[in-house]
Amino acid sequence: MRYEGALYRPPSEAYSLIVQATIGCSHNKCTFCSMYKDDKFRIRPTEEIIEDLTLGRQYYKKVRRIFLADGDALIIKTEELIKILEKIRLLFPECERVGIYGSPKSILNKSCKELLELRDLGLGIVYLGVESGSDKILKKIKKGVDSYQMIEAGRKIVDAGIQLSVTLISGIGGKADSILHAVESARVLNQMKPHYVGLLTLLLEEGTELYDDVQAGRFKLLSPKEVLEETKILVENLLIDNCIFRSNHASNYVALRGTLIEDKELILKQIEEGLKIDALEDKELYRRL
Repeated sequence: MRYEGALYRPPSEAYSLIVQATIGCSHNKCTFCSMYKDDKFRIRPTEEIIEDLTLGRQYYKKVRRIFLADGDALIIKTEELIKILEKIRLLFPECERVGIYGSPKSILNKSCKELLELRDLGLGIVYLGVESGSDKILKKIKKGVDSYQMIEAGRKIVDAGIQLSVTLISGIGGKADSILHAVESARVLNQMKPHYVGLLTLLLEEGTELYDDVQAGRFKLLSPKEVLEETKILVENLLIDNCIFRSNHASNYVALRGTLIEDKELILKQIEEGLKIDALEDKELYRRL
């Protein structure tokens, strides 16, 4: 397979065939992120993508899932995505699901009819980085949309019958806006009704605007226990049903898992147990992206 630059994928796509449909991220302005800062965003020619799919077929006897990378491959014109999905169906009849990152703007630029077409051709899941439900925080981190647009984007995916997996970042509001982040994020998720929620915890990366803000004292990081207290408020306010909730990423201090809303009390109990850990700060050494 041919890959350019660093390659990123959701944890749930660990065993998927990964094909780069785009290089980098179309937005690439978020203050906390350094993933694609060295990449100039571009969409690969459809012919190249199909060539990689053909190579993949030669290498692998059975492919259950395919992930179209990099950040925001959903930005590709629908007619080109249709060609890609049709080729996947032809080459990999055993493929159960195609996944893709989608920015809120790229989702909003797709019509409901287009999303239905993509679903019918095998697009099974879209990964959306919500990060926070607070308009104040979304503006600060330069996400490029407000919470209303975020909700609209998420609902378009769900209404099209495509699975929606969203991520939030614990601590992205800092000490000043921690409660606001938790309450507003729950509000957005309750309206969006995603199938999956993944909770990451903020990790500082050199070379980002947020890193500079922390060094200058303009942004105060949460302590590990404050992160868990924030998470508790978030979960207490969540009302979504039939949603798989995970906070077991390498960036997290304590692993949480369950299915909302039936496991809500269990998740809250897991948080309470985490708050009792005396050496929670020691976990800082082992956190990774």
